[in-house]
Amino acid sequence: MTRRRVLVVDDERDMLENCRRLLEFEGLEVETLADPGAFSTSAVGFHPDVLLLDLQMPPFDGMTVLAEAVSADPQLPVIIMTAYGTLPSAVSAFRAGAFDFLTKPFSAEQLEVAVSRALRYRGLAVENRALRKQIDDSRGHTEVVGQSEVLSSILAELQQVGPTEANVLLLGESGTGKELFARRLHELSPRARGPFVPIDCVAMPENLLETELFGHEKGAFTGAVGRKDGLFVAASGGTVLLDEIADLGLGLQGKLLRALEERQVRPVGATRLVPIDVRILAATNADLEAAVEAGRFRADLFFRLNVIQVAIPPLRARTGDVPLLLAHFLREFSIGTGRRAPAIAPDALDCLERYRWPGNVRELRNLAQRLVIMDTDGVITLSHLPQKVQDRSEEGATLMVPPPPYEEARRKAMEHFLDAYTRGLLDYHAGNVSRAAAAAGVNRRTFHRWLAGSAEGPGR
Repeated sequence: MTRRRVLVVDDERDMLENCRRLLEFEGLEVETLADPGAFSTSAVGFHPDVLLLDLQMPPFDGMTVLAEAVSADPQLPVIIMTAYGTLPSAVSAFRAGAFDFLTKPFSAEQLEVAVSRALRYRGLAVENRALRKQIDDSRGHTEVVGQSEVLSSILAELQQVGPTEANVLLLGESGTGKELFARRLHELSPRARGPFVPIDCVAMPENLLETELFGHEKGAFTGAVGRKDGLFVAASGGTVLLDEIADLGLGLQGKLLRALEERQVRPVGATRLVPIDVRILAATNADLEAAVEAGRFRADLFFRLNVIQVAIPPLRARTGDVPLLLAHFLREFSIGTGRRAPAIAPDALDCLERYRWPGNVRELRNLAQRLVIMDTDGVITLSHLPQKVQDRSEEGATLMVPPPPYEEARRKAMEHFLDAYTRGLLDYHAGNVSRAAAAAGVNRRTFHRWLAGSAEGPGR
């Protein structure tokens, strides 16, 4: 049986020999390289399953080796070795495609765990390379309905990020379908055959959520009549979505950070540690950076979760997608009624397209269900729509209330401005995000943040 191969690139001879000795003891075939400039030749001849790479090798830039490795083999897991002082560089490398990083000095156990995880990922990636296409072709996949340019751009981003092990932070207003996009990321990954476990961080008290995440021992608390594995263990080999992550308490944030760093959890009431093997996705409709500045969210946890950030656009920014989504939902809810999905009269459809959809896709789906239930003649007309939709504005009676604090008023005004501004640009440029961003004088990523509801200006 062919031994798994590890290539170690570092300009420190002692580090190379220590890694060789430790990894060969684990039964691995190891090649070391002290000259980063010879990486391409060594990699082609050796065909490593894992690359251990030091970033600081003056005068050579380790990022160059990382770029070569990722370009040549996108599924080669690269473990970055870095000192504490170069941790920001390691985070940058992570975002550039690195699989994991070890902070020097690291122990033999930490090296073994990191390499074992990387080898397992490599095996899954190779095994599932053809399988993912087969799954999409024969069994189908999570359906994301729409053809707007902004949606197509997001789906292309998911296609690129999905096959990696990187943590992903999904940002977007409530009702935009963040869980749907998270499922798509899972299906695109080598973990597609494993479980997908969404966890609502706001649905239960913190002490109960801790036991749900990490498990508990028998007798750990009143009512713990037996030992129970947590959801992190139950999701082994798959993906965990931490939904509404901003609502997690500070105490549990610290325990979650430790679990992510060590890839182990400690069940409530236990002295033992249980290894976990999951990919972490997180989602929120809150401004996590503002929460970090306000001390409500740990900065170190934010950086762990925010390796890749995907901004999910609100429905009002998805020009042309409302008719497609509505038809999809009407068909969905008509199944089992024995009748065709109702048709939509032109004036009703025009009204729906102009509506701002504050509840996003969820609101549209709920409306479609109502329309199917109330349908009597197979045609939805303007009179069937709720009055607030017909009015196309949510201006209610003006109440005599004190004005909000300055910062809150400024934020809301900026949000309203960005909403109107981005929609106007998209309408003028026929939904073309690239042209709209160029006209605004910002890059596409900034424009996507604006579409997702962020009030950050171009200078941020």
